[in-house]
Amino acid sequence: MTTQRIQGHPVLIIGAGRGGHALLEMFIEDNLVQVIAISDTNHDAPGLVLARKYGIPAYTDTAQAIHACKDYPECIVYNLSHDDTVAGEVSRVFGDNRVASGPEVKLFWQMIMNLKQTKSELEKSQGQLQAVIHNVMDGIITINESGEILGFNPAAEQIFGYSQQEVLGENARILIPEAVRDEYDASVSRYLHTAQGKTISLRGFEIMAVRNNGELFPVELSASEMTLGGLRYFIGIVRDITERKLAEQKIAHLAHYDYLTDLPNRALFLDHLEHSLPLAKRHNYKLAVMFLDLDGFKKVNDTLGHDAGDLLLQGVSRRLKEVIRASDMVARVGGDEFTFILNDVGSDENTALIANKIITALSQPFDLNGKTCKIGASIGIAIYPDDAQNTGALIKQADEAMYLAKTSGKNTYKFHRDISGTRSYKPK
Repeated sequence: MTTQRIQGHPVLIIGAGRGGHALLEMFIEDNLVQVIAISDTNHDAPGLVLARKYGIPAYTDTAQAIHACKDYPECIVYNLSHDDTVAGEVSRVFGDNRVASGPEVKLFWQMIMNLKQTKSELEKSQGQLQAVIHNVMDGIITINESGEILGFNPAAEQIFGYSQQEVLGENARILIPEAVRDEYDASVSRYLHTAQGKTISLRGFEIMAVRNNGELFPVELSASEMTLGGLRYFIGIVRDITERKLAEQKIAHLAHYDYLTDLPNRALFLDHLEHSLPLAKRHNYKLAVMFLDLDGFKKVNDTLGHDAGDLLLQGVSRRLKEVIRASDMVARVGGDEFTFILNDVGSDENTALIANKIITALSQPFDLNGKTCKIGASIGIAIYPDDAQNTGALIKQADEAMYLAKTSGKNTYKFHRDISGTRSYKPK
């Protein structure tokens, strides 16, 4: 063998069975060692096969292999064979004892096998972890103490609309809406400087994020901190909750709005009235509660059918919303019953004017898919604080006044004060 400049300490392996093969595998991956030859009496020994693959000289004669390495005086010989003559041959060639054999090699071989098993288990665990990270539905983002993105799994790519190549090395600020980036920087800086010895732990924290196209969307964030090699890293698990938020909004809307007309329902009306009365008292203004019942609605339902009745209610709702002010409220509280809150009405005359506008608006014919119908409206009015000072009393008084309007010829309005002295009045 011609002496060559090599990198790493020269090594000769005698015995290319399972132990020699494992030792060769380890040394191939180590820059501190260079195997300059390997030998085994079996031409097909696994170590020899591996050596030929990597261009390492392979011998079937031990003495020939030892003599081939004589130009490397620092060569260490690992004897994994059962040939006791190897030590003598090495001593004759190199002049001193450079052989690791017997119990030393057995122990060394066991150490190698343990290392290989540990490495295999570690690689398997890493592979499983990478598979989970790659396939999990939640975005997993790793950043360092400076805020630079070091990891960005496929789910994060899909959520934010960035490829991994686009974000690696970028500051995590790009995932946060511009309006709150300064606040984010201040929070991170405060944590890094004041939370020494503590580790961040967020679970299910809802924040707004921004996609690559500038779209804002809600996410649920869980974050944790880890330290490796004295450096701090932060792992964020991000879940896009846009669909969940839309579903929650829809459920909340259904709980407070009428499904047919999309007007506030009885529950929202009562809640709004409970908040409106203290405001009226604080600012010293009058508030009117009106109760409206349609005249002729039952006839439409009976003659044209319930589908036509539904169309009529929707048409009525649109007209009512057009008549009242934005600061007022109209709600559907029953089949053909509607209630109103009119804030800061001033005088009773102003309230009467609004009631007349409602009656006029509803007196115009309705087109129900080619079928025309006409209806009217009977309205009862109660005034805060003149008639009552609480929610229940105002609603009851408006209802009673509406019944008086019904018995007075319909398609008109009545104030609660009009009930006094009316002998024909009978509450519902």
